[in-house]
Amino acid sequence: QVQLVQSGGGLVQAGGSLRLSCAASGRPFSRYAMAWFRQTTEKEREFVAAITWNGGNTDYADSVKGQFTISRENAKNTVYLRMNNLKPEDTAVYYCAAIYNYPPGILSTMSYEYEYWGQGTQVTVSS
Repeated sequence: QVQLVQSGGGLVQAGGSLRLSCAASGRPFSRYAMAWFRQTTEKEREFVAAITWNGGNTDYADSVKGQFTISRENAKNTVYLRMNNLKPEDTAVYYCAAIYNYPPGILSTMSYEYEYWGQGTQVTVSS
């Protein structure tokens, strides 16, 4: 059984920074392509960032390019999302997601392709 356990998040003022973490257990972490999505009550779940199994390729939603950074430490079975210069519109529940045994070097921005999901972490940015 695969489990993704998220940590980080919380309340921050606009312009501040946060780092989300997502620790995986179960199958070898290096075989997972990983991503972050976010959701609000007004919007459907949307893609934020993705990273290939070896960290060689990344992709970001246009709305967070230059602001967020996704990274991973396979030795720690963990993926991170560093969020800088946060804005009130970044307020959402953030989810990490994983696809096991995805083709090397390939990314997915589609939530329906992800098999496993973290429990979600609230990020609230005050103005």
